[in-house]
Amino acid sequence: MQGGPGAEMVAEITAKTGERLALIDVARTAALIGMGIFHLAFDLELFGHLAPGTTVTGGWAVFARLVAGGFLFLSGVSLVLAHGAAIRWPGVWRRLGKLAAAAALVSGGTYLAFPQAFVFFGILHSIALCSLLGLVLIRLPWGGLLVLAVGVVLVDQRVAVDLFNPRWLAWTGLARVTPLAVDFVPVFPWFGAFLAGMGAAKLAAAAGFWLWIGRVQAGALAKGRVGAWLRRLAWPGRHSLIIYLVHQPVLIGLVWAGTQMMR
Repeated sequence: MQGGPGAEMVAEITAKTGERLALIDVARTAALIGMGIFHLAFDLELFGHLAPGTTVTGGWAVFARLVAGGFLFLSGVSLVLAHGAAIRWPGVWRRLGKLAAAAALVSGGTYLAFPQAFVFFGILHSIALCSLLGLVLIRLPWGGLLVLAVGVVLVDQRVAVDLFNPRWLAWTGLARVTPLAVDFVPVFPWFGAFLAGMGAAKLAAAAGFWLWIGRVQAGALAKGRVGAWLRRLAWPGRHSLIIYLVHQPVLIGLVWAGTQMMR
């Protein structure tokens, strides 16, 4: 079963209430909180308040992967909900344009700050490319998408070759030597998280989950206090791109200011 019923329910909610599917935005808000926590730890390490290597080892490394995977998973879900019934190309190009501009801004900014480890293929670059690849596969059933997701994750370093070591090819994730970058989210294995989100969205549609959650949301929005809290929780998720772009400069500024006050 394709993602049509879920996509049609989202369209119906939007048309009647002016609201997006809040569940996805709330989940994205949670991912943003996780991202902020990790980047705060990164900044504390950068200014010497945490031991070198703290954020790239142990639990912090696992946490970082969960956050990045969460963003990609939710992007896969959103792709099916937005285009599962029919691909809306104007919306596709508009979103990709925003992502490309934001990704270029991140690359430029990090090149100025960390020229040896700038972000040449980070989370925004990955989401943009995965979105295009996802559109090619959007007609596959949920089972096929989940099998592909597992396959992409299993490929990873098992087929790595030196040919892909240069940065202009390392974005594939097939390089034998991982390039130095403060954020690196290559196609392999991370496209697997995106495909898993697509597969989960279609499975949820087949199970009638989107129809049910749409009715629950409509009822919640009709209740003043509950609806107000739902909108507050969903607001960051609805503006995740701009929050992603501004949060790290703000955090670095705060850590720098705190460091100066401690001296």
